[in-house]
Amino acid sequence: MDEEKKEVVIIGAGPAGLTAGIYLAQNKIDITILERGLPGGRMGEAVEIDNYPGFPEGVTGKELTERMVSQLERFGVKIRFPEEVLKFSFTESGKEVFTRKARYLAKAVIIATGGESMKLNIAGEERLLGRGVSYCAVCDGFFFREKTVCVIGRGEEAGQDALYLSNLADEVYLLMYGKEEMSGSTFDKLKDRENIHMLEGTPLEILGKEKVEGVKIERDWKTKVLRVDGVFIGLGMTPSTRIAKEAGIKVNERREIIVDKRQMTNIEGVFAAGDCTGGFKQIVIAAGEGATAALYAIRYLRRRL
Repeated sequence: MDEEKKEVVIIGAGPAGLTAGIYLAQNKIDITILERGLPGGRMGEAVEIDNYPGFPEGVTGKELTERMVSQLERFGVKIRFPEEVLKFSFTESGKEVFTRKARYLAKAVIIATGGESMKLNIAGEERLLGRGVSYCAVCDGFFFREKTVCVIGRGEEAGQDALYLSNLADEVYLLMYGKEEMSGSTFDKLKDRENIHMLEGTPLEILGKEKVEGVKIERDWKTKVLRVDGVFIGLGMTPSTRIAKEAGIKVNERREIIVDKRQMTNIEGVFAAGDCTGGFKQIVIAAGEGATAALYAIRYLRRRL
């Protein structure tokens, strides 16, 4: 296993991790960014972002990700992906980050691991995953061109998924279910799409033998079956904090990493930013937290000199 020494290791290349990287690289801090999936994370999957400053006409998640990555590359930083972090080890002598490819020794660590898609936990969901059930409309929507699909959720993610799929599928049912709420602008766009049908209800079962054939729901105290070819689940996310907790980092009852105003955790020199720390799941907030973590990481490093 290779061994590398860095001043700061950033885990995650979503808006928080990318912004932290930009601030650190700009200040000539030797860093590496590790990402288990694709740069951008959930931001990269957004069809349209209307509330990020500087884009009066809106911007796609893909374009915003590419711009952030390009800015990082201007400072000579390359994101290492896919490279999943397996565990941390934090001691007085330093911080260790382990992947399958290398062992990284760092003076400070910024955790920006975001979150994972929440599951419905209903019959048929796991069995038909990859056979009509998906948690990523941008990844799998193409396979449902000119078909009928159902998006389950009521938050921003579900709304964005439905809008994206309405450009591909003939008909899109949006089953309003869950606790998250979407923005007013997204809701208005949904109402304007003729092939999007919004309805309230509770999903009971995803039907099908070899592939998805429908969704059984409860509505107005009656059961009903929606005949669909695909089911996209957009219930939001749960923080990806398991390995952080195992390393001794404190989390709250919602598994969100607890940080102070410096974005520092209970372990000196270990910071966290973005969706893994809770709060409003907004790109601009994650970016701001990433910047805060980077600036205090710089102060931490200089104090150690």
